[in-house]
Amino acid sequence: MSLLAPILWNLLTHPQRIAVSDDQGPHTSLKLFGGAFHLAHFIGKATGKPNVGLMLPTGVTFPMALLGAWQAGKTVVPINYLLEKKALHHVIADSGIDTLLTVGKLLEHIGGEGMVPPGVRVVKLDELKFAGCPPVRPFKRPKPQDLAVILYTSGTSGLPKGVMLTHGNLESNARGAAEHAQLKTAKTFLGVLPNFHAFGITVLTLVPLLLGARAVYTARFVPRRLVELMEKEQADVFIAVPSMFAALLGAKNASVEAGQSLRFVVSGAEPLPEAVTLEFKRLFGKDILEGYGLTETSPASHWSTPWAHKPRSVGKPLPGVRTFIVDDKKSILGPGADGEIWLAGPNLMAGYWNRPDLTEEAIAYLEVPGEKEPVRCLRTGDIGRVDAENFLYITGRKKEMLIVAGENVFPREIEEVLNHHPAVGASAVVGKKDGLRGEVPVAFVEFKEGQSAPETELRAHCAKELPAFKVPKEIRVVEQLPRNPTGKILRRELMERVLGE
Repeated sequence: MSLLAPILWNLLTHPQRIAVSDDQGPHTSLKLFGGAFHLAHFIGKATGKPNVGLMLPTGVTFPMALLGAWQAGKTVVPINYLLEKKALHHVIADSGIDTLLTVGKLLEHIGGEGMVPPGVRVVKLDELKFAGCPPVRPFKRPKPQDLAVILYTSGTSGLPKGVMLTHGNLESNARGAAEHAQLKTAKTFLGVLPNFHAFGITVLTLVPLLLGARAVYTARFVPRRLVELMEKEQADVFIAVPSMFAALLGAKNASVEAGQSLRFVVSGAEPLPEAVTLEFKRLFGKDILEGYGLTETSPASHWSTPWAHKPRSVGKPLPGVRTFIVDDKKSILGPGADGEIWLAGPNLMAGYWNRPDLTEEAIAYLEVPGEKEPVRCLRTGDIGRVDAENFLYITGRKKEMLIVAGENVFPREIEEVLNHHPAVGASAVVGKKDGLRGEVPVAFVEFKEGQSAPETELRAHCAKELPAFKVPKEIRVVEQLPRNPTGKILRRELMERVLGE
């Protein structure tokens, strides 16, 4: 199935309901519905290519253009406007788009049309004039296997690669998220995640449109502004990434009153430091519930919920999602055993655009006892375990695992300890080759504003909770840890600094 028809029906049958509020104000369902039909007509005439690019700020223009492009039978390529020029050109060339929909201010912000490769038509939606009823345009309902979006990963290593998500993938994930988290009664979703982010599309755009809830967007992440919106708009669903939650802790207007309406607060995209969870609870009076997923899983696969959560767990799988913990021999491990996390379900990507080699590496077929056919799975590259009640715990990334004197060491365990130090804002641990122990952990630390601590104190802090071989051999202070556009720490850059020595 596709979400296009039910979303359009929701908009049509509740024309005066506020569907989206953004930095420009409230927008009715009728406005979103009419704008989508106008854009469908425009996009259909503008390009004969199967894919169309959207480089739009977080606001009403994105869902309007998304629905319009789908009506025109196009696959949408959301463009990350925070990419540097080389990566941006790669995404545009690799996706094969010849038309890019954007707005003037955003285009100016990234450096003007010179940032866009020659031969690509740039259309500024804020300069288009639509009046009256949109042209009647029949459209075919997309089939479940039809491509809906090509989402380019943020590229923590090398150039971004395009993840192909079908209409069936997005439909299963949106409905699964709504059922798993009991979101049908939710009235207001507060979002600052950009729409080139998988969570931004599925959970903060498609889910509220499907449920008839209101999406409140703000284009720029300004902690004070976000806290104001929480209280003013009485948001009950708020989803962000760990770096955003950490930044909110410094907002001067943070208060229990501001977070009073929040019913469902979820963190995803990377591990959430326990220290951030505790401080958020103290300031806002709400628990952050950790979730798990990848762009390749549309993106949500697991979520903790207020009625089903455990410390350090990312929760149970969404409906239809299957979790397997697999060893190096492709054998399925039982509860409590650590292994690579393999995921299966209707939310699993079709593959990587133009990269059958990478698709073959990521997709594997698992023999499951008692089942006649092998199960198509995504090899996540993450190490974790499930308990007897099917709660998932993430240990770390397989590629990031250190082997210190023959012992497996995951950076996350060391980082959790460092992040509990009162002066530490964030940390990242990588491995450094060592003649005696094979590898040793090296930590990079970013202090909270106005605070600091000597290396000896930090090492002593770690020694209280970690065995000696896990205590960082070196602790290096940096002004800012390198991050990608969504706030994820770029370990590759830190590893390159260590390898270059």
